[in-house]
Amino acid sequence: MQENKKIKVLFRHRSMEMGGVEKVVLSMLNNLNRDKFDMTICLNINQGELRNEFPNHVRKVYIAEGKEDFSKNPVIQKIQLAKRRLKLDKAAKNPKIADQLLNDTYDVEIATGYTVYKTVLNSTNKKSKKIAWLHSDLSLEGFAPYRDEIFKNMQQFDYIIYGSQQCKDILSEKYPDLKLPPGEVILNAIPIEELKIKAKAFNPDFGTAPTFVSVGRLHYRKGYRTLLETHKKLIDDGFHHHITVIGNGEDYDLLSKRIKELEVQNSFKLLGTQMNPYPYVANADFYIMPSESEGWPLIIAETLILQKPILATNVGGVPEMITHKESGYLTDYSEEGLYNGIKEFLTNKNLIEHIQENLKDIEKRFDNEKIFKSVESIIENLYQNKTPTT
Repeated sequence: MQENKKIKVLFRHRSMEMGGVEKVVLSMLNNLNRDKFDMTICLNINQGELRNEFPNHVRKVYIAEGKEDFSKNPVIQKIQLAKRRLKLDKAAKNPKIADQLLNDTYDVEIATGYTVYKTVLNSTNKKSKKIAWLHSDLSLEGFAPYRDEIFKNMQQFDYIIYGSQQCKDILSEKYPDLKLPPGEVILNAIPIEELKIKAKAFNPDFGTAPTFVSVGRLHYRKGYRTLLETHKKLIDDGFHHHITVIGNGEDYDLLSKRIKELEVQNSFKLLGTQMNPYPYVANADFYIMPSESEGWPLIIAETLILQKPILATNVGGVPEMITHKESGYLTDYSEEGLYNGIKEFLTNKNLIEHIQENLKDIEKRFDNEKIFKSVESIIENLYQNKTPTT
């Protein structure tokens, strides 16, 4: 590498709705060495609560406007959405459209998730090194229709970064004949001090009922439908508690309707997206993650640092983060599993005290500096045509 020459790095991402992957992207852009790397983020859609959170030293480019910039008139908005779809389809078929917007050549191009693998692989810059980030368990049934295409795309990258040990191991376990490029596991970084400050921003009033908080997208794989049905059974069986869910998504209307049908409006609440969910996490009695599938969920690490007892389904990278009945409680993804877990948290005071004691020095497990150095090393080694050590 020539002295003083910065490596030009392009991150490709879909949009910036509040989510774990989006926080990982922001974490990398904020913390990778700006003296070594000249960084650009290119969004397909300039949309989401985090779209203006990029650091000033990172250049931001986008292909299409977000809904935030659309007309409030529903008829005009439908026309704008249709035009945007056409624009995105054209950009997907013709990578020169992004080239014209970027007007630059990059040494390394990074796909932040499988939805933009093809975008990076279609780059007209054939000399750039290409990195794929994988945060998902591709063995799950939901990936079946497009798993082969994802695998085909992964094989064309120079390097793969896995967001959890589980999402790497499951590939060699379930698909032993799959030949993939070199790669390594790099866990997500946690801005510990910033997290603690945000958690003290305000004090939500949860009342006197034992309260579980959950933060996530309202998507069927996140398990909120199952959690709602379980909550109703527990209430009917005399286990008084409240659940507050922070987040938005395609299940919002379905869940809202079901909450009314079950008549649990006072005990199961949807608060929508919150730019700062941490005071809710810090002030609740417990955290709950009812997901059917996960990678390495950032919110679990953040909740551990806030020393909140966690009840979570035993899926994806979660058991890498939580030791059952020591630093949290793991359960099956099912109504029965969630029922028994919530009941245990509500009735077993000794267990909760034991978990809380074990969380007192939990943040020692999270080494951010090592994480950023690992990513920097991968980028530098690829740029210098060296194979990063795995």
